[in-house]
Amino acid sequence: MGISKGSAQWNGGFKDGKGSMKPGHAAEVPFSVGTRFEGQQGSNPEELIGAALSGCFSMALSVGLEKAGLKPTRIQTSADVHLDKQGDGFAITTIDLTTEATIPGADDARFQKIAEETKKGCPVSKALGGVNITLKAKLAT
Repeated sequence: MGISKGSAQWNGGFKDGKGSMKPGHAAEVPFSVGTRFEGQQGSNPEELIGAALSGCFSMALSVGLEKAGLKPTRIQTSADVHLDKQGDGFAITTIDLTTEATIPGADDARFQKIAEETKKGCPVSKALGGVNITLKAKLAT
């Protein structure tokens, strides 16, 4: 398997600095204290973690469904990444995954089982093993 790369650069001090994150072959993503902690327009590392988990989960769910004889036509996943104050620092404590899938011929019980197994088994979920990951999975009609 390949090696995925990412990098980041930070210029300046904490409050007045600005940085950029570069996920592999994708465009640079700027970030700052304001975009991370103050709700300003822009991105932050937690959003990239949420996007990574959402993408990995969606792809892995399609694999799990196909192994079960079900072929999805659409899987839409989002992640709410909770960054909370802990002591002198911060920690990602919870990620709430929400997914909706269109799967012709699927029943909800089977879909829920496969979705839960996927949450535990996708590579990014495994990498985030110290974080509580919740899942709300909906079968679209």
